[in-house]
Amino acid sequence: MTSKTFQIGDRVAVLDEQEEGVVIAVQGDQITIENTYEISMTYNVNELVKINNTSIMDGFILSKTIGLSSKEGELSKKTQKPHFKTDKKAIPAIEKDLHIEKLVAKPGRMNTYEILNFQVNEAKKIIDFAIRNRHPRLILIHGVGDGILRAELEFLIKQYDQAWFTDADFVKYGQGAMEIRFKQRKESD
Repeated sequence: MTSKTFQIGDRVAVLDEQEEGVVIAVQGDQITIENTYEISMTYNVNELVKINNTSIMDGFILSKTIGLSSKEGELSKKTQKPHFKTDKKAIPAIEKDLHIEKLVAKPGRMNTYEILNFQVNEAKKIIDFAIRNRHPRLILIHGVGDGILRAELEFLIKQYDQAWFTDADFVKYGQGAMEIRFKQRKESD
């Protein structure tokens, strides 16, 4: 079995999470990636998989779906550049998992007070980031537990005039997540 090797600049996806990014640092088995929101996260090499921009399967699926041109193996000019209309308002939400295992390498060295403070500080950082970069939505995954972290997050969010929260999509996150929305101000504000 060959070991996984990553290089700076590789596009990767995180297993068991909806996270993608570009490798920005490699230190042994620890790979640091930067996602599209310019947030850096470190993962173990076994938690990542390379993303290929093109693959044999993509070409196969395209050729079966839209057909080949008269020259065998070439796609017709009309179908080479499919145009998809995108909704500019459909900006994906930033997701931040606040489970302590996702935030620090050795959470066993922290007591419950330190863990809660660390989680709330991480939430504050990502909320400030979303506001500063004018992201309309943020998902905070806090877990179910005893509800202490959720109560702290609710108190934190109420400190922001331009933010309000609801439960996140139950089908996708269960009861352990909240969605924060931000009122967007004009550039001059």
